[in-house]
Amino acid sequence: MAKVICVMGESGSGKTTSMRNLDPATTYYIDCDKKGLSWKGWRNQYSSGKNYISTDYPQIVLKLMAWLDGKELDKDNNLVESKNKKGLQFKTLVVDTLNGIMVAEEMRNINKATYDKWRDLASYVYQVVDMGLRMRNDLIIIFTAHSESVSDDDGYKFSRIKTNGKKLNKIVLESKFTTVLFAKCENGKYLFETHANNSTAKTPFGAFEENEIDNDITAVIRALEEF
Repeated sequence: MAKVICVMGESGSGKTTSMRNLDPATTYYIDCDKKGLSWKGWRNQYSSGKNYISTDYPQIVLKLMAWLDGKELDKDNNLVESKNKKGLQFKTLVVDTLNGIMVAEEMRNINKATYDKWRDLASYVYQVVDMGLRMRNDLIIIFTAHSESVSDDDGYKFSRIKTNGKKLNKIVLESKFTTVLFAKCENGKYLFETHANNSTAKTPFGAFEENEIDNDITAVIRALEEF
């Protein structure tokens, strides 16, 4: 089972920038927003065909994830062993963002019957997240996602992962992760919220004493090593 982390936050909250200290030699970056990365010199660290791809097609994302696991997808989308083990050199995978896949699939299938469109969208996103949970033990997977502020029936306002369609709301993507960090910017400082505070942020018990930490994903990975 891979170690899976989710970083959620509004646009501009520092989700992508928090990846700046990952080792490019052992990190594969899937840019589902197709906007490039957000720090100076990233093009010298990540390049297409080596450790970076810009795509919002879920099937391509799934194939890459299978490759990183030393496997491949057969004609029925089942994972089978592969002779190509080059993906095993990578120890960290970033999928940035899940919403890039959601929005792109919604737009590509805009003329589909409503039920079929939302069913397929939920299925694709669920498959990507679920595959991440089933990958090899020595792999760290970081999903990023946009957040939204909502109110429950009692008027309580909180931030959660933003999804497209009611079917994904029913899945509750946060329930698939043991670690959900809420990225935010306060007074010009970029932070991760580690515990629920008007948000669905959560971390393993005892991993973080502070409710807010600097938005450096490598520090988070170090703190989670024993979990």
